[in-house]
Amino acid sequence: MHITCISDTHGLHRQLKLSPGDLLIHAGDISEYGTEEEIFDFTRWFSRQHFTNKIFIGGNHDLFLETISVKAFRKLIGNDIIYLQNSVVTIEGLKIYGSPVNQSVMGMAFGKSKGAEIRREWRKIPTEVDILITHEAPLSILDNGKGCPDLKIRSEVIKPKLHVFGHVHDINGVIQQGDTLYVNAALCGNQDVLQMRPKFTNKPVIVDLLR
Repeated sequence: MHITCISDTHGLHRQLKLSPGDLLIHAGDISEYGTEEEIFDFTRWFSRQHFTNKIFIGGNHDLFLETISVKAFRKLIGNDIIYLQNSVVTIEGLKIYGSPVNQSVMGMAFGKSKGAEIRREWRKIPTEVDILITHEAPLSILDNGKGCPDLKIRSEVIKPKLHVFGHVHDINGVIQQGDTLYVNAALCGNQDVLQMRPKFTNKPVIVDLLR
C-alpha cells in the first residue's frame, strides 16, 4: 500500500500538490485558528485529492471539531473522506485507529493532562492495530524530547506496523524501531518569529506498507 503522510498544515493545505496513491493520512492541525470555515475548506480540499482512501484526525488547533458531534460532522463531510476521533476503521484488511488527543495546552483542542488522564485515553487504543494515527508524538521518537511518554509505552505495547503523528514541528521524518515504522509528518516548521505565521518547511512523507 502506497501511503502519503501529512500533518500540521495549519490552513495552508491548498499550497500542497500531492501525487496520487492508495492512502492519504493527515495527523491533525488541519487549521490554524480552528474555525468552522477553515475546517470545511480543508475537508473540501481533502475530498478532491486523488487517493483511494483519505483519513484525517484533529489536532490541538482544530477547535471546531470539539464543538460538533462526530456523527454530525461525518454526515456533513460525506463519504469520500474518513474522520477518526478516538475510533477505528478497517481498510483493505488494515485496522486503523486515530486520535486527536494531546498533552494539555491551555485554550486548545483535545488536550489532556499529563499522567492518569492522558493514559486513560491511550488505553482506548485497541491492542490489535496496524496503523496508529495520533496528533501527539511519542516521547523520544522524532519529537525533540517534547512527546508523550505514555503514548510511547502504549505504541510499544501495540506494535503497529505504522505510527503516524505530528504536533512537534521541529522534526519531520521516518524511523524504524522494532516492528513499527514511526513517521513525524508535520509540514509546518516553527513559526516565523516576526510574522507569527506558519509556513511549510517540510515535505510529505511517502511510505510503502505491506498488507
